[in-house]
Amino acid sequence: MTSIAVEVLSTDLDPELLRNLLDLDGCGSVVSFVGHTRGEDDGVEVERLEFDAWEEKLSIVLREISENAAERFGVSSIVIAHRIGVVEPSEPIVCIHVGSPHRAEGFEACSWLISELKAQAPLWKKEYRLDGEIWKAGLG
Repeated sequence: MTSIAVEVLSTDLDPELLRNLLDLDGCGSVVSFVGHTRGEDDGVEVERLEFDAWEEKLSIVLREISENAAERFGVSSIVIAHRIGVVEPSEPIVCIHVGSPHRAEGFEACSWLISELKAQAPLWKKEYRLDGEIWKAGLG
């Protein structure tokens, strides 16, 4: 049985603290992805991002894609977290940790998870830039 932890946070996201939620029993590998707010986009300074979410559905979607990844790739443990609200430049937005018996399935699962999160998670991102505000297209 795969251990899965899902967090939706309106305050600081701490990747190291979240990593401690992994169940490493039987794991020979931990693969992590942490996405941060860039300080610029297309050569324009980004002041902050603001994430709006369908909060009731977001945790459900994150759990579902984690369960699918566990079944598809045979990994042992998954921790997935995403910020909502305002996220400043260089602050973490999203964190995925995957514990697996071997590295290959860990890398595959982690890559698949961030792609599925961006495709399925009910999240919308507004970028506050020096030249104005822009809603970024698509989910995630």
